[in-house]
Amino acid sequence: MAEESKKDKKKLLSKLKNRYRLVLVNDLTFDERFSAYLTPLNVLAAVAVVFFSITFLVVAVIVLTPLKEYIPGYSDSQTRIRALRTAVQADSLAESQRIYAQYFENISRVLSGEVEIDTVTPEVPADRRITSDELSLDISAADSILRRQIEREERFALSPGAGLSPAELGLPGVFFFTPLRGFVSSSFDAAIGHYGVDIAANEGESVSAVYDGTVLMASYTVDGGYVIQIQHPNNLVSVYKHNSALLKKVGDRVEAGEIISMVGNTGEYSDGPHLHFELWYNGSPLNPQEFIAFSA
Repeated sequence: MAEESKKDKKKLLSKLKNRYRLVLVNDLTFDERFSAYLTPLNVLAAVAVVFFSITFLVVAVIVLTPLKEYIPGYSDSQTRIRALRTAVQADSLAESQRIYAQYFENISRVLSGEVEIDTVTPEVPADRRITSDELSLDISAADSILRRQIEREERFALSPGAGLSPAELGLPGVFFFTPLRGFVSSSFDAAIGHYGVDIAANEGESVSAVYDGTVLMASYTVDGGYVIQIQHPNNLVSVYKHNSALLKKVGDRVEAGEIISMVGNTGEYSDGPHLHFELWYNGSPLNPQEFIAFSA
């Protein structure tokens, strides 16, 4: 029996290795168009390769494309996201319900008198407490000395709109160049938060730096439009708002009288072509009209 099975296997292998010729012939002329030698083994191998290739391609298309969402029982990404959000909202609602239930339970206990009056033992014994009669509101000598010292230091402090000259500010010899000649349509008023002056002018007129310095800011803001700020020596800062174009960038060195921007009508706080100019010293606004003559 063993020999017969071996013989059968050899016959099968020999049949698989038998060569066959595949010929394509023109039915009318009987011309041979194509021929190839094949074996059953090669045919089976080719069929297997084609089968596995098609299977791999189908699986890749299903996994890597949205077609997988059409498979019954498969949930798409949007469904999973909605389910997650629903679970989170349900958890939040449960927590809110628990808090409200606890709140109403506490209210019910308070109204029914189940909650006892809270008693707290004072940390300070009664015999050591200070009564209102013993409390003295008289100004002490140390407090009086401190008050006089602060008043003496604040006597010469700069306040908005103080109208001090460069010499009084400790800036002797400072000469401010006029940034723009024109009509002052709105003056300095710190009480209403207008920390500069508005000079009406035609759009496109040039704006000059009032003093030597370095450009600190050159950008667009919602309220001020195109704004440029210059840091000057002695803690002075000049601000130019509502420009139509900026000719300098941050870090540029400028000299007094050098053109830095063009008059415009940009920003929400602008209702016409003009320049809003501010002058700051040590973080406090100054009235520019006390230092610069803007009229032509």
